[in-house]
Amino acid sequence: MVHFLSGGSEAIEAALKMARQYFLETGEPKRTRFIAREQSYHGNTLGALSVGGNAWRRKPFKEMLIESSHIEPCYPYRHKSPDETDEEYGRRAADALEAEILRLGAETVAAFVAETVVGATAGVVPPVEGYFKRIREICDKYGVLLILDEVMCGMGRTRTLFACEQDGISPDMICVAKGLGAGYQPIGATLVTDKIFAAFRDGSGFFQHSHTYMGHATACAAALAVQKKILKNGLLSNVRKQGQLLADRLTERLGNHANIGDIRGRGLFRGIELVTDRSTKEPFGPALKLHAKIKSEAMARGLICYPGGGTVDGTRGDHVLLAPPFIISESEVDELVDKLGGAVDAALAGAGV
Repeated sequence: MVHFLSGGSEAIEAALKMARQYFLETGEPKRTRFIAREQSYHGNTLGALSVGGNAWRRKPFKEMLIESSHIEPCYPYRHKSPDETDEEYGRRAADALEAEILRLGAETVAAFVAETVVGATAGVVPPVEGYFKRIREICDKYGVLLILDEVMCGMGRTRTLFACEQDGISPDMICVAKGLGAGYQPIGATLVTDKIFAAFRDGSGFFQHSHTYMGHATACAAALAVQKKILKNGLLSNVRKQGQLLADRLTERLGNHANIGDIRGRGLFRGIELVTDRSTKEPFGPALKLHAKIKSEAMARGLICYPGGGTVDGTRGDHVLLAPPFIISESEVDELVDKLGGAVDAALAGAGV
């Protein structure tokens, strides 16, 4: 079942309320708690902001938010130990969810919410192999729903229609938006499994939630046209091809840069993280506002990108997020990387680094 809305925040909000009502429909009314991750972002409505881990966005409204738990993200550049394999780290990171479920009491937990590939807050952080398989196992063990937020990373952005396909799992609910309509119309969607749909159909028969423009015919028509165009023109093939080229070009230009600590991502969803020292991974001070300087320098060169601050802990750290169009060409990838490299160098020089 698909519930069409007007954007990503609405899709997440709907998923949270669906999760709560699902347990009312199935006779588990104690399940009211949500667990999410630090350094995540799920939207700006109060429910979405509550499960989000973006400290800057949450701060002004902290007293208004619903109580949610936040565990450490799967962020290998910052949290993986030198003596751990990816598999060992992924298991350790995922097991934090089990520990939190047990701390809260499994009978009180409704859902775990996570971005499959973390977007704006941490700067494109994909999970290590095996992380989400372990997350799925834990959710199934305790009867907790898994809600994946693919508002940024879904609908082909990471080279498959849904990013979680690459992790070998299926969530109970998945939220999409940006790539669904490519910006031509405001649209988002919450997709749910047959199990969730059946609980509503065979229970009250009614989802107690709505928005004025949900299921808007014009928005849905625009989204359908976008998806047909992507399929007809084989654009996911270009995402895979140019995504790999983008990764290679970023590594060639910035891989040995003294202030680039990490280059990461999937498909045409890439990020770089800046540091004062590659060996210590020490971030730049927040007062420097390096990400804002990079944005300014990039715009001056004709490059639109998405730099952000607070990468490490909500206060410290700088990153740049890249999400070029699916139709990007090889020459345009080269141009993008050249302009980004120039913007980074100019911003660092301007900051006296």
